Amino acid sequence: ASVVYLLSLFAVPFAQSASARREEGQDGSRRSPAAVAPAPMPDCPDDGDEEIVAAVVSGELPSHRLESRLRDCRRAARLRREALRRITGRGVEGLPFDGIDYEAILGQCCEMPVGYVQLPVGVAGPLLLDGRDYHVPMATTEGCLVASVNRGCRAIAASGGAFSVLLRDAMSRAPAVKLPSAKRAAELKMFLEAPANFEHVLASSRFGRLQGIQCALAGRNLYMRFTCSTGDAMGMNMVSKGVENVLGYLRNNFPDMDVISISGNYCSDKKATAVNWIDGRGKSVVCEATIKGRVVQSVLKTTVEKLVELNIIKNLAGSAVAGALGGFNAHASNIVTALFIATGQDPAQNVESSQCITMLEAVNEGKDLHISVTMPSIEVGTIGGGTSLTSQAACLNLLG
Repeated sequence: ASVVYLLSLFAVPFAQSASARREEGQDGSRRSPAAVAPAPMPDCPDDGDEEIVAAVVSGELPSHRLESRLRDCRRAARLRREALRRITGRGVEGLPFDGIDYEAILGQCCEMPVGYVQLPVGVAGPLLLDGRDYHVPMATTEGCLVASVNRGCRAIAASGGAFSVLLRDAMSRAPAVKLPSAKRAAELKMFLEAPANFEHVLASSRFGRLQGIQCALAGRNLYMRFTCSTGDAMGMNMVSKGVENVLGYLRNNFPDMDVISISGNYCSDKKATAVNWIDGRGKSVVCEATIKGRVVQSVLKTTVEKLVELNIIKNLAGSAVAGALGGFNAHASNIVTALFIATGQDPAQNVESSQCITMLEAVNEGKDLHISVTMPSIEVGTIGGGTSLTSQAACLNLLG
């Protein structure tokens, strides 16, 4: 999964779109949508199906209770789908039903399922990273994205490859608590920040992976940002459980502490924030490559000088003019999201995971191009969440 570290090396526009994406064809006629395969015939009705569907439609049986009532996740999804058709008066024949394990997603990926959405998956590469070749699966509906990334891979491979360094690996969770007074909140802050107390807090978490505690005070409210290593998992749930244990320990010394939320937004999850940009969350990574001048011309169809100027004016100055927070790149979000969807990551964490600064410099007397990306908040895992789904597991396996 280390290939994710290099995602935004292509955040500078190595290649322009081969053609503008248009709603209409060259003759002015509107393009027809892609053909939709007819949905397979549903399973043969079981005894009692009609009564159950009628109960869902009438509201007598809540839709979310179908799985526990029937003990058959596939049947529950099929009956929910039929109830939805009757309630809305609209069919979902174009939404695939077969081809997914409904038992596997129960309590893990999705509630009240009625099918799944298909997305095309392209493969860019090989990407030569840290001496190994990677083929990068990307799930996207944006034409030219995979082709552009693939061209970047060609440029990197032709120049000897790229190299990455993992700077930090720590997931964070920051509960918000309220104390009777600002003075009391400050006392808790000082208690947590005292080195002598860290070992006690570490022991109370039961995980032994606590790396640090950072506190921010607002009046009598205290935000405590716990950072922990989480192994192969993205780890947010793991950290949350550990934090709950710590809060139980803190209540022994601060019984007047009122826990407002296990997440007080100082974590910060699924939001572009300065704390993530500065301190990092998840994997903090820097990647670099030196693209030979001849490759810039032959593969990227431009010059070193023009790319350096473009990066300064667009990615650095332009982003500053826009007031960007961690958005000093061309389109890091595109590549991050496409890989996240393909490999079962949380797509909403694209917000902070695509925070990236792209740097371009002319080197070797101006002949070659040094490019680097620094990404402080890549939130990824190879276990848990959507990584267990068949398609997503296949894409992870492709990465090696």
